[in-house]
Amino acid sequence: MPSVRGCNLPDDLLYDVDNHIWFKEEGDGNVKLGMTAVATAMSGKLVAYTPKRVGRSVRAGKSCGTLESGKWVGPAKSAAGGEVVQVNDALVEDPSIANDDPYDAGWLVILKPEDWDSVKGSLVTGSDVAGPYEAKMDAEGFGGCA
Repeated sequence: MPSVRGCNLPDDLLYDVDNHIWFKEEGDGNVKLGMTAVATAMSGKLVAYTPKRVGRSVRAGKSCGTLESGKWVGPAKSAAGGEVVQVNDALVEDPSIANDDPYDAGWLVILKPEDWDSVKGSLVTGSDVAGPYEAKMDAEGFGGCA
């Protein structure tokens, strides 16, 4: 698993480095997405998560939910457009789950994506993510997760 400045980035995921979002193909045509460890470390302890509702559509590059911490409020932008088919209700109840376990229990939504093949080609594979994330952390002046 690649680790950049103490931030784990599992190599079985696909990454939208610019928006700090990971994607995992679910095997049924749907994709699960969540915030990276870098995002949760930068934002601090999450205190609120308001996802789009099941059945709603998300446009590519737009928000699938809003996250809030003590120092940040903002959208979780999905590179993939599509229909929300499942929401992580446990994360709605306790948003700090994403801080503790961003890649398993802390996922955001599951989408039935439109045009997944073209979106997938724009994402960075986990095995190649260390270089782009190192550059992103430099650009944002972020020291790391540790």
